[in-house]
Amino acid sequence: MMGSRRAGAAGVSPAAATAAKTTAAALAGALGITLAALGAVSMRVARRVVTPAGRTPDIELLAVDVAAQTLTLSRNADTELPGRYGIFTTGTAPYVKVGAVLARDETSVRRKLLTEIGVDDRLSSEAAFSGWYYTDPAELHLPVESQLIGSPLGPCPAWFFPAEDDTGSPSDTWVIQIHGRGTTRAETLRAVPVFHAAGISSLLVSYRNDGEGPRSRTGTYMLGATEWRDVDAAIAAARRRGARRVLLMGWSMGGAIALQVALNSAHRDVIAGIVLESPAIDWRIVLDYQAQLLRIPGPVATTAVRALDSRWGSRVVGLNTPIPFDRLDVVARAAELQHPVLILHSDDDGFVPPDASYQLAAARPDLVELEVFQTARHTKLWNYDPERWTGIIGAWLERRRAAEGS
Repeated sequence: MMGSRRAGAAGVSPAAATAAKTTAAALAGALGITLAALGAVSMRVARRVVTPAGRTPDIELLAVDVAAQTLTLSRNADTELPGRYGIFTTGTAPYVKVGAVLARDETSVRRKLLTEIGVDDRLSSEAAFSGWYYTDPAELHLPVESQLIGSPLGPCPAWFFPAEDDTGSPSDTWVIQIHGRGTTRAETLRAVPVFHAAGISSLLVSYRNDGEGPRSRTGTYMLGATEWRDVDAAIAAARRRGARRVLLMGWSMGGAIALQVALNSAHRDVIAGIVLESPAIDWRIVLDYQAQLLRIPGPVATTAVRALDSRWGSRVVGLNTPIPFDRLDVVARAAELQHPVLILHSDDDGFVPPDASYQLAAARPDLVELEVFQTARHTKLWNYDPERWTGIIGAWLERRRAAEGS
């Protein structure tokens, strides 16, 4: 009797206990599978962040009107932008330039062709919209030399556009142009004319794992943490060729690289200023934004960033060392900045949000000037409004020259 009362008080029969254990085991197994799946997806996301990727189609060519010399494209936030742009495709004309928007509807945009297309030309419907505009240095109609910069990993191809100062002598002020993630030095050709007009020679560089520079053992990006050393080698090369003042201009991830050069270089004494176009200043903000844009679940994105910043995760992803996000966060390191900085960023960037640009300008108003565009998108500020873009940089260069001469 007492034994049966104790069993009743406990309220658990042997069968129920067994069922509970089975359920718990099943839940634990399901949780383990879920965590394993979460980890696997997170590693794929992390690997994608640091793996150099080629250009991928992001728009569709819907129609070519040879008689009117117009091109109809699928409509998105980029293809409907005013200004001049380029389109990468395949066929008899792998790259074409487009100008003004002539018409649009809910799904398409018709633009003026700036590259002549003939009746025999064939273009693939799969294409990529680009802000490059120029793809070859010869298009600028300026003197140019091809060079090789000796970096710690090997030679990095570069283009050098010499300029003359007010006396007609070779300029001793150089600007080093640093392209962004997934692109090449051709991205920066747009900036050469404004610096050339100011009497500043331009060196457009490549760096490790960008498809032109040397490949590291892992072949992965480090988001500026190691790439800056190749740009630092370019400063050394510029000094050997007579440069006494060096400006840095970084585009997107190139902005992160430029800032790491400014903070770490042994040549900081010759750096006269930094220009940043749509820069990545705090990678955590960028990656969080990208995760939301791609609708990646929060836990996956958080785990991916933690993996990149950890020894275990970096090994799984294929890195030699973790990504030092704290060291790459220049807002947190704002007090260490020593050089004047001009930032150009669009509020609707769509790839690298401008939050960190605002934060850096607020943290160092004594050094940082921020010029905000509204509808220019990512690294397309020159394309959208070349007069304003050129005017901002030209005026900033004049102020720097006046400040140094006073």
